[in-house]
Amino acid sequence: MREYLIAGNWKMNLGYEEAENLVSQLVEAVDEYELDEGVNVLVCPSYLMLPAAADIAFDSNLWIGAQNVYHKTNGAYTGEISATMLAEAGAEFCIVGHSERRQYFAETDEMINTKTKLLLENEIYAIVCVGETIDERRAGREKEVVRTQIEGCLNGLSDADMKKVVLAYEPVWAIGTGETASPQQAQEMHAYIRDVLGSTFDTELAEQVQILYGGSMNSGNAHELLSCPDVDGGLIGGASLKADQFLSIVKTAYDLVS
Repeated sequence: MREYLIAGNWKMNLGYEEAENLVSQLVEAVDEYELDEGVNVLVCPSYLMLPAAADIAFDSNLWIGAQNVYHKTNGAYTGEISATMLAEAGAEFCIVGHSERRQYFAETDEMINTKTKLLLENEIYAIVCVGETIDERRAGREKEVVRTQIEGCLNGLSDADMKKVVLAYEPVWAIGTGETASPQQAQEMHAYIRDVLGSTFDTELAEQVQILYGGSMNSGNAHELLSCPDVDGGLIGGASLKADQFLSIVKTAYDLVS
């Protein structure tokens, strides 16, 4: 049975003191839940906060991840961060291919594929994001778009590699807008993603891969979304910046497996 993963993406938010306080609150609460089985909890602060967050969360049930990585190993790339650096900073996960990276930084499936491979080489789990825009959905192309992204981003990965890959479905039209896909829409796309994984790899492996919902999950809709058979957690944006809101989603997942 797949476990839940509740992942917080802090984006470009929270300074040093705020980040330390929030991580400390989450560590205390998550350890009380005893979530060793069934539910895993992750937060992805900014690069600057990674080492401090990793230190606070060390030997706890809270995992720490990064929001991005550069697609080169090292070199003259001013301002960029490599997978090796992330590993040394204590990152256990890293988000790649987020819709904001695709939109604002022109990231391609090929680039995301390279990033994923570099993360896996450095023993970091990759959370690979896929999803369609509102125009693509209105045109009835959402499945075509998502299939193309999956095939491009996961190109050349082995079955063993996929054991350290998580997929996140982002309906781009539901990120930061307050909109959210209905549970039926979310389940339909998550099931489709699992079918694509089954045809790309094999059915047994596809059943093991976690697929997160990344479209404005919050305390109000978490129960319905997490109750869908192919929704294995959430990639949480705004609701992850407040301990009570984020922990409410964690508690929802915990209750569903208890």
